[in-house]
Amino acid sequence: MRSPFTRRSLSMVALAAATAVSVLAGCGSPGGDATQASSTPAAKVPELGKDQKVSIVFESYNFGQAGAWTNTFNDLIGKFEKAYPNIHVTPQKPKGSSPNPAADTISSLQSQIAAGASPDVAQVGFSDLDFTIHSLGAQPLDDLFGKDAVQKNFDGAKHPFAPTARTLANWDGKTYGVPFVFSTPVLYYNASLFTKAGLDPAKPPTTWAEAETAAKAIVAKTGSKGLYLDCLTKIAKDWCFQSLVRSNGGRVISSDRTQLTYSQAPAVQVVQDAQRYVKEGLTPVLGQKQAYESFARGEIGMFLETSAIQATFQKGAKGANWDLRAARMPSYGDKPAIATNSGASLFVLSKDPAKQRAGWDLIKFLTSEQAYTEISSKIGYLPLRTGLVDDPAGLQSWAKENPLIAPNIAQLDKMEPWVSIPGNNYLQIRDGMMDAVERSVYQGADPQSTLAAAEKQGAALMPKA
Repeated sequence: MRSPFTRRSLSMVALAAATAVSVLAGCGSPGGDATQASSTPAAKVPELGKDQKVSIVFESYNFGQAGAWTNTFNDLIGKFEKAYPNIHVTPQKPKGSSPNPAADTISSLQSQIAAGASPDVAQVGFSDLDFTIHSLGAQPLDDLFGKDAVQKNFDGAKHPFAPTARTLANWDGKTYGVPFVFSTPVLYYNASLFTKAGLDPAKPPTTWAEAETAAKAIVAKTGSKGLYLDCLTKIAKDWCFQSLVRSNGGRVISSDRTQLTYSQAPAVQVVQDAQRYVKEGLTPVLGQKQAYESFARGEIGMFLETSAIQATFQKGAKGANWDLRAARMPSYGDKPAIATNSGASLFVLSKDPAKQRAGWDLIKFLTSEQAYTEISSKIGYLPLRTGLVDDPAGLQSWAKENPLIAPNIAQLDKMEPWVSIPGNNYLQIRDGMMDAVERSVYQGADPQSTLAAAEKQGAALMPKA
């Protein structure tokens, strides 16, 4: 089978992605590089001495997820310590008991900072960018280590970051974090159920109307459920919901981030459609974890999800003997599908120069070609150094054997940042929005009035001009 990842195709993706980034940056979008620093700052943090021993704490929600996540990152930490024998890393998951450890990230960091025992390096979600910079004290990497060094890391030893990934943790022309892992929404589907339902598995739905039709056929002819969108619950956060709303021509917050807009028609329609899927028996009423397990067992036809769960789905499909495939996120009619990114960046939180330098060495290692080769092949996250998929010494063989990554690569050209809500109350605002979505979709609440009520409450919590 011919690999879809030719050098020409990737260069075209990169060109389109660069154009998208420039447009976003021109709009001053959070995560975009709206204003370039006028000068290249010199590094303030000295290099470590040859025999200088340093111990650092690295907090990442990956260590709270069993299987491929914890195993992969423990392996990478071990390799880092061999490469940097003077640096010892203590990995830890966020403190808390949420079924999704990523949901505990901010409260965990807040409590540790208040106690004077902050981790030195932390993996923090893109929707937390504003708060991480302005309330958690993330340091500008440009100021600590020099802008040239930061850009050199993005350029890589051989393969640079994809243009759309490069500036996702930028603010006011400075790089505060290095994007680490992310995905775009991918439509995973059970090709075996497609065949049983009389559908062509080689032609997955390209619009949500087609997806609904396919879901009805799967329910009627196989007795399985049709589709599940992991975008509609509070535990899922709002990255994928933002993508659906943007694809329908709307936003959950205005482009200048001053006004909540998720009670407007595009968002309401997204929720109304999802509610109909539930009422008509196309979507099962399941929590996130239960939905993962059900799809892995082969009980759901289609599943919109981040590629971070790809390894789980692959393992399930192999064990249950069904054919797992992937496609781009469907569109709303002839409107372009706009993918937003999930995932997180790596930030230096330490105020100690030696720990800052050791933390930067860890960040560089974890975002290197070697690390992304492992992260992508073992977990399924998008390799942010996309050239790896054409590199015989990188991910070329793996990419040929794993076409599931193709939709993620293809969607980079139109990817937009997961926009962070401003202010100290952003989690209450975001959770209030997603609680309204969840109650509407799975509990039958009226979408228009429920979203409007939540938006009114959220607006009262927004920062005052």
